[in-house]
Amino acid sequence: MRIGVVKETFPGERRVALVPASVGPLKKAGHEVVVESGAGGQAGYTDEQYAAAGATLVQSRGEALGADCLVQVRALGANPQVGQADLEHLRAGQLVIGLCEPLTALDAVQQLASKGVTLLALELIPRITRAQSMDVLSSQATVAGYRAVILAAEALPKMFPLLMTAAGTITAAKVLVIGAGVAGLQAIAAARKLGGVVSGYDVRPVVKEQVQSLGAKFVELALDTSDTEGKGGYAKAQSEEFLKRQSELLGQVIAQQDVVVTTAAIPGKPSPRLIFESAVSAMRPGSVIVDLAAERGGNCELTVANERVVRHGVTILGPINLPAEVPFDASQMFAKNVVTLIGHLAPKGELKLDMADEITRETTAAHGGEVTQARLRELLQLPPLSSPVEEAKS
Repeated sequence: MRIGVVKETFPGERRVALVPASVGPLKKAGHEVVVESGAGGQAGYTDEQYAAAGATLVQSRGEALGADCLVQVRALGANPQVGQADLEHLRAGQLVIGLCEPLTALDAVQQLASKGVTLLALELIPRITRAQSMDVLSSQATVAGYRAVILAAEALPKMFPLLMTAAGTITAAKVLVIGAGVAGLQAIAAARKLGGVVSGYDVRPVVKEQVQSLGAKFVELALDTSDTEGKGGYAKAQSEEFLKRQSELLGQVIAQQDVVVTTAAIPGKPSPRLIFESAVSAMRPGSVIVDLAAERGGNCELTVANERVVRHGVTILGPINLPAEVPFDASQMFAKNVVTLIGHLAPKGELKLDMADEITRETTAAHGGEVTQARLRELLQLPPLSSPVEEAKS
């Protein structure tokens, strides 16, 4: 296949879908890599590095977009405005791989399907052991969790570690991380390394051991958590009564913290509201909340996406797209996931979409002019496909 890499056009996006180190393995597998000039510049990767690795540099975006397989960090659904400009360059039979917000940007999925492209939505990679090395959401969440703690440390008017000096003893900052998924666990690890006294909370009791393994205390609330874990290990949406009681109990814990990092999310749905203004008002002045769920409405009632808000003396940060703030490493991790996925789809250099394979079936959002992924068809109120394509070649 001829694999194309283009500059990302989403505002503030500094990552690149493939890095120079990706080129060698792809060429060894029989693929050609075409890179739009400057595609990796903001992530710290030069045209010369791509060329030295064996990629073909092109000045025309259209030429890179016309490759057999187009790899993007943000495909149309995840780049709703500017991404429309690329549509005219796409064609039937072309493979498009990228993040595309398929569970919420359903119109974009339909647009790409109508062009006849085969869309691989990276958000839909199943959370199974075989697919861990392809899991872009997990790799990028690792970066976001780390970066969230750095932002908190910058905003907090005190230091994280316990210090004993001639001027007196400085107590360690108390940090609570809400949500013990990949981002939350990385945030716990980062806060611990900075010297904070760290606690972790998650509605899923199964993650208690993971939180404790990082040296943090696991917060347990008096709630019935017997039915809180859904498909793929994600938290399930809970009743209003459950959420109300949860926020009341969490508020008592939050009031004692210097920093709260929230990461709670439910795929395809608004973020659960866990922190209300009453809890914020009970926090000490100077405390910091970093809400990683800001893009989906936020876990905190006072969060404003991509803004810094100060209420009751508490700083509330609502960052979006944190991996783009660490683009060098985030791009490396993203590219490794994508190269592994391409190797799965084209093990001998020739693309074969085996719809009997769970990874391929669940990740393929559109193919042959149709939205093919079962969950997306259900959301679009489309009938199940009567005879799904078992195998396609390109």
